[in-house]
Amino acid sequence: MAKMAHIEEKIYQGNNPLTEEEALFLLTEGDLLAVGALADRVRWQLHPEREVSFVVDRNINYTDGCITGCGFCGFHCEPKEAKTLNFDELQGKVAETIALGGTGVLLQGGMNPDLPWDYYPGMLKAMKSAFPEIHVHGFSPPEIHWFSDYFQRPVEAVLSELMEAGLDSIPGGGAEILSDPVRDRTSPKKCNSDQWIDVMRKAHKLGLKTTATMMFGVSETLSDRVEHFRRVRELQDETGGFTAFIPWPYQIHKGRFIDFENTGVDYLKTLAVARCYLHNIPNVQASWVTQGKKMGQVALMFGANDMGSTMIEENVVRSVGVSHTISREEIIQLIHRAGFDAFQRNNVYGRLCDYPRSSQ
Repeated sequence: MAKMAHIEEKIYQGNNPLTEEEALFLLTEGDLLAVGALADRVRWQLHPEREVSFVVDRNINYTDGCITGCGFCGFHCEPKEAKTLNFDELQGKVAETIALGGTGVLLQGGMNPDLPWDYYPGMLKAMKSAFPEIHVHGFSPPEIHWFSDYFQRPVEAVLSELMEAGLDSIPGGGAEILSDPVRDRTSPKKCNSDQWIDVMRKAHKLGLKTTATMMFGVSETLSDRVEHFRRVRELQDETGGFTAFIPWPYQIHKGRFIDFENTGVDYLKTLAVARCYLHNIPNVQASWVTQGKKMGQVALMFGANDMGSTMIEENVVRSVGVSHTISREEIIQLIHRAGFDAFQRNNVYGRLCDYPRSSQ
């Protein structure tokens, strides 16, 4: 097929980014294994070493109270019923994380109007004062945008104060699909696509590194997925602030949006096309948390070069009935048995410790 041959030539040349039309063609017409081979080629162009990274950290959900009521979420509750962690509880979770060999925490919560602004920098200071070595990867763009709107503070001021209190980087959560018609249906009270991008742009300009995510499979079109890729790639061209892209399929919660789970084929092809299209983002993460450990290994052949976190604690995906756990030793073994050396990283992809296959 002439179009596929042209795309293959572009990928193998390595210096000619795919167009939106070409990405859509791969999603709609591309053979799974052929698309996977192209993604694998891009992965090796960016990471010629035969190795895969991972991080040891935990997700801390500081409150489950949230007023946005996103239709896909099984974790949130009304603010008056919320469980909110106090600073002693936060310090205890960080202490346990460090004792288990963790180097960071991913800090996220709901939009809870019952919490005062001082709570947010206060919890960062509490964690950092007791454990200055911990890396805090926290507050997704919807949270930052909500803080700005609710507390009437510019986004830059919110970010600056949180950075001064100890925020080290920002996760890419809350992106879902960066197409407003989709967001209007799935999460109408959350920030829109432009606002998500705006928070990330301002974070990057202040020196914060961030990840970018995509939760797909909520009855969006494949063109919507490509629009998401485009918006992320354009911002990366502008700022260079994204360290990784992390796509995962929506996990059905009470039959909302879709009747059947997304397939492994859909996951792998979407992951592979993301790797091909997002040539300017250095890392793509396999989502073993939603797909399981074996599919996480397979994803390493479809463009992923990172196995993500050991997830000492995870609550949001677990709340919809999907629960996979893993230890550092097991994630190393999974990487080794897929044919790669392993290395532990921090939340901004700094190298910490090597685990070569020869040492096993």
